[in-house]
This record gives sequence, structure tokens and C-alpha cells, in this order.
Amino acid sequence: MKAEAAASSSAADGESDETVEIAKKLKNRNHTNLSRKFTHAGFGIFFACLNQFLPHAKFVRGMGILTASTLLMELLRYRRGFRWMNQALHFFLGGALRKHEMEGKFTGSLYYFAGVAASAYLFPQTAGTLGIIQLALADPSASYFGRRTRHIYWSRIENGLGGIGRNKGILGFLGGALFCFPFNYRVLKIAKWGAGGIPGGEVAVVSASLLLGLAGAFADLAVPTPALTMPKKLLGIPVPPFHIDDNFVVPIFSGYICTKIFDMFGWDEGMELAKHIIF
Repeated sequence: MKAEAAASSSAADGESDETVEIAKKLKNRNHTNLSRKFTHAGFGIFFACLNQFLPHAKFVRGMGILTASTLLMELLRYRRGFRWMNQALHFFLGGALRKHEMEGKFTGSLYYFAGVAASAYLFPQTAGTLGIIQLALADPSASYFGRRTRHIYWSRIENGLGGIGRNKGILGFLGGALFCFPFNYRVLKIAKWGAGGIPGGEVAVVSASLLLGLAGAFADLAVPTPALTMPKKLLGIPVPPFHIDDNFVVPIFSGYICTKIFDMFGWDEGMELAKHIIF
């Protein structure tokens, strides 16, 4: 029995050591990490297209299953006998992972899938898709421009207002909003407006495109860095390491703002986008 226990302990230690070794290879959240940003944008555009291709109910159901499966993986992958999941994650995602995601925290994938699922479920198809697009583009671009301009002292927000914008920058926010603008403009310009054309014309499309980008970038700005986390225990009961994540906040907030923009310009919320979104 002692021999079996020792062998089991040795195997667990081996799994733990492998996880530590993976974490050493990864970059922390202060690094620009372009591979993560391209992965982030690629998945977002892919899910936005799927939301247009698939029947609404099927897409929401599929995203719900993917989110639940990812949550189960996150709850298991640090437990004895399941740490092989960390090796699999590193094999498939490589440098797109961050160091803290191998040091006891959940990966951003959980919040990303949950945000896409919630946006698609809560809003009409077009608003949900545009919310997902802001997640794909505003989040990584705001982060990129924020890091590139972090030496410009007047742009830095530091502690923010009640934590909003903490450790982020105004130039990052503006860069993220402007980066989304041409994509939003193209998506709205070629949407299926019908024989009557675009209510409000070119000015309305330009305004809506910019407002959507601002909404996505603002949602990213509003989530403080480091993130607000749940306490480790509630009433003595251990709590999983959940936190407020921009991957969850951005698509929901952007989808909601999209419905308000449509109301403001008198656009039909049931208006369909082009089959391939930008083609």
C-alpha cells in the first residue's frame, strides 16, 4: 500500500512539474503576445460567421455545450490524473496561452466562449454578431495600442474611477475603437437593407460603425487590470477562480449598444448581414 501511495504521489508530482515547466515557457499578461491577439481575432471572426451561417438556436446550443465543456476542463485540469489536459492545451494553443493560465487560473477561453454564447442568446442575430465582432477586434487592438503607448504618461488612467480603466490608457481605448471602424463600416455597408436602402444613408453607417467600435473599446477599458476575482472561499466553501473578464463583458455590452444604435437610427433589428459578413 505504501509503495502504491508513493507511486501515485510521484506521478502527481511529475504532472505538477510538467505544468510548471509549461508555465515557464509562456509570457505573462504584460507582454504584447501577438500570437494570442491573432488567435483571439481569428476565433472571434469565425464565431461571428458561424452565427450568421447556422440557425440561431443551433449556434446558441453549440456555444452553450462548448462553454460547459470548457468549464468542466478548467475545473479538472489541475486535479491529479487530469493534468495531461494542460499539456494538450499547450500543444494546441502554444504561445497563445499566458503564464497565469498554467498557474492555477482559468484560461481566457472559458470567458470567451461564454461571452459569445451570451451575446448570441441575449440579442437578435445581427446585434449578437456585431457584438462578437467587437470582441474579436476591439479587445486585442485596444490591448496592443495600450501597450505601445504606455510610456505616454498623460494617456495612462492608473487607478481609474472605482477601478474602471485601472492600469489602462486613453490611447489604447481610442486605438481599439478606430481599429474596429473600417470592419464595422464594411459589414454594415453591404448588409441586406432591402429596396429602400440604408435609413439615414452614409452618415448613419459611418456613425454606427464608430459607435460600435467605441462600445467595444469602452467595455474593454471598463474591466480593470488586474481583474477583480472571486474570494477563494465563501462561507468556508472553496470557490473556483472566477474573475471579471473582458472576453465576457465586451460582446455582451457591444451587443446591447448595437440594439440601441439600431433604435436610434430607426434600423430594423431583424436586418440581415451579408452571407459572408464582409463579402
